[in-house]
Amino acid sequence: MVMDMEKTKILQKYIDESKNIVFFGGAGVSTESGIPDFRSVDGLYNQKYKFPPEEILSHTFFKNHTREFYEFYRDKMLCLDAQPNITHIKLAELEECGKLKAVITQNIDGLHQKAGSKKVYELHGSVLRNYCLKCGKFYDELFIKSSKGVPECSCGGIIKPDVVLYEEGLDDNTVNGALRAISSADLIIIGGTSLNVYPAAGFIRYRSESCKLVLINKSETSADKYADLVIHEGLGSIFGNINTNGENKK
Repeated sequence: MVMDMEKTKILQKYIDESKNIVFFGGAGVSTESGIPDFRSVDGLYNQKYKFPPEEILSHTFFKNHTREFYEFYRDKMLCLDAQPNITHIKLAELEECGKLKAVITQNIDGLHQKAGSKKVYELHGSVLRNYCLKCGKFYDELFIKSSKGVPECSCGGIIKPDVVLYEEGLDDNTVNGALRAISSADLIIIGGTSLNVYPAAGFIRYRSESCKLVLINKSETSADKYADLVIHEGLGSIFGNINTNGENKK
């Protein structure tokens, strides 16, 4: 614990000295808001569903088994009561004071924006946006949550969540914006991700040589060896001890 506190002080020093911070986050950012990481509990899901999550959340499955997709999606992916946690809040504060320039997230829950973050690149989309595949009409998350079976548009078309399913590519504009943010950063903080999902996991290769890299994750990642600072701890316990006003915590 002493070592973790010392590392937190180092992180605080990095933040105080930086003017262009980018945060890159994964599922571990939102687990402390009560949103489960489905990858770690496949066994639980398989007890109820006939297919593993990776298959259900694929483009092919959505196309061929739309009703079953939505059964899983409403039950496991629409966590609409979740609230931002201390990590979301601190990141929004860092943006407000001008230090944090962008949040790049693999999450689809919209909690960064709910906490107040403005510049958020959602690599995998958002459950808060849904569109008719036929006419493009927008529908919010509450419409999807309250609908039955396969949600349909007023025009008769099928509505699809604006989330990137397996077999689908990332949005070019989102990727380009995220890469620009990374390439101009002087500090990148990666948190709550094992960096196993590509192409997103490869984005850190675009950072400049002078950019400091901090990794905060409960378990080891493949990028640990490249980082200036590695903290194997939950994000909340670290960001809860970070000051966002530029003054080190006593």
